[in-house]
Amino acid sequence: MDKRWKLIKHDYDQVSSLASEISVTPLVAALLIARGYADAESARRFLSPTIEHLHDPFLLKGMPETVARIRTAIERGEKILIWGDYDVDGTTGTVLLRKALHKLGAKTDFHIPNRFTEGYGLNIDALEKAKNDGVALVVTVDCGTRSFDPIAWAAENGLDVIITDHHLSDPVRGLPVAVAVVNPNQSGCNYPDKELAGVGVALKLAFALLGETIDDKLLSEFLEIAAIGTVADVMKLTGENRSIVTLGLKQLSRTKNQGLRALMEISDCTSEMTSLHIGFRIAPRINAAGRMDVARHVVELLETENFSEARRLAGILDSRNRERQKMQQQITENAMFQAADFAGQKFIVVAGDNWHRGVIGLAASRLAERMYRPSIVLSVENGIAHGSARGIANFHLLNALEHCAEIFEQFGGHAAAAGMQIKTERIDELRSRLNNYAESALGDDDLIPELNIDALVTTQTLGLKMLEQVKCLEPFGAGNPKPIFVTKGLFVRDNPFVMKEKHLKILLADKDGKRFEAVWWDGVERSKKQTLRPGSSIELAYTAEANEWQGTTRLQLVVEDLKIDETSAGN
Repeated sequence: MDKRWKLIKHDYDQVSSLASEISVTPLVAALLIARGYADAESARRFLSPTIEHLHDPFLLKGMPETVARIRTAIERGEKILIWGDYDVDGTTGTVLLRKALHKLGAKTDFHIPNRFTEGYGLNIDALEKAKNDGVALVVTVDCGTRSFDPIAWAAENGLDVIITDHHLSDPVRGLPVAVAVVNPNQSGCNYPDKELAGVGVALKLAFALLGETIDDKLLSEFLEIAAIGTVADVMKLTGENRSIVTLGLKQLSRTKNQGLRALMEISDCTSEMTSLHIGFRIAPRINAAGRMDVARHVVELLETENFSEARRLAGILDSRNRERQKMQQQITENAMFQAADFAGQKFIVVAGDNWHRGVIGLAASRLAERMYRPSIVLSVENGIAHGSARGIANFHLLNALEHCAEIFEQFGGHAAAAGMQIKTERIDELRSRLNNYAESALGDDDLIPELNIDALVTTQTLGLKMLEQVKCLEPFGAGNPKPIFVTKGLFVRDNPFVMKEKHLKILLADKDGKRFEAVWWDGVERSKKQTLRPGSSIELAYTAEANEWQGTTRLQLVVEDLKIDETSAGN
């Protein structure tokens, strides 16, 4: 698919001044300014995140009441149930909060709902079982903000509930009536950083409960767990999250947590840990547990002190991830085949019988990426379709769904992603209404993905030394993406090599013979409209990374897009 390249413009006097003042290269200074760190103070703070950059947890609305109720429960010997969501954010937050409560001598248990039989959030059946099991207080992690009926039932039946979450509340109903709510995004909360993940809110509660009794060992254990949940939930790696993830990553490579050691081992994370290791190796295996209905194993894995047991549980997660990959590929292919019938529409809605609900969100992401249209993938079972939606830039997905709210049995989400339930007979109506909405909301230019280019880099500058300079901007992720560079004057040295039937390895050189290697993930599909011949002159947009193999480190360019000068082939 064609992309619009947008080169970020730099003020070279401003770049030179900042580079001199904080002793970085002009390239790093330009990247800092483009990310909003144009003055020396903010740039230094960004480059050197510390634990002191975290805000006072008691600035969170509801924190004093939450701490008081939990301390009362501990004093009374009441049983506390931690109710976590089934994704990485929820399971890591559950482990973190349990660890903090254990330090205080609390009696705790945990519940991770089954995605398929219980669904998202709290439910009355499980709350009733918890009460019958002697639970007096439920503390949620990464959920609960919209669980109105279950929390009302709990209040009527003498079961206290505290909500810790980061999701947006219902715009009409507000919040459930709980003992306390700790959520930086709730109305009336003036907390300075609204981007905390669910595990980040749990971390804040742990800090509030333990105060100065947290030693360096426990702090490290908290941060490594919080880093995983924050990156996996694709939260912005700015502000507090940058400090949490940076410090957590430093600890991960030397973690004493047996479960993390086993998970890193099976994920082939044997060197220095980065946010990309979490995002592409660790998080998919943890998330697969929730997608394939064994999320409880994640908590068991991260809490076990037996390495043999940890290896067994890590093996289960790895196996579930392989199952998830196969299932995802099958459903994505079916969704893409069906979507071809709606290629002329601006909003894609596809549905299939009994598509695995654990992967339809991933399929929707893939569909939105390939078609560059807001997309919904629905799984139809017994007359009800469960769906996941993913959006594109310049389109607010939740607003679109609210435009036809009466069609759904239930729905929720935000600008970029959403979930819903709808009766099967209303799918065609949904497709039509959403397409009409998108027709009015999206212009033709909105349907062409934009690629932001951070800087032009010459072949003379391009190398491992440049990569080392840019490393100070890590960790990369949402809110702080890996820089995308463009280099002109590159020539294809040989026919691209096809890897695993879908990726391309491209050998390149400049006019002086300096050689480079590039890899284009899904390049077979993405290069269909282009012909890469030996001798072709190209302009390459890429991210750069170090590829270590058998003790040798080489520069590898990861293709984002390329432009071919068709007149150059064969020269």
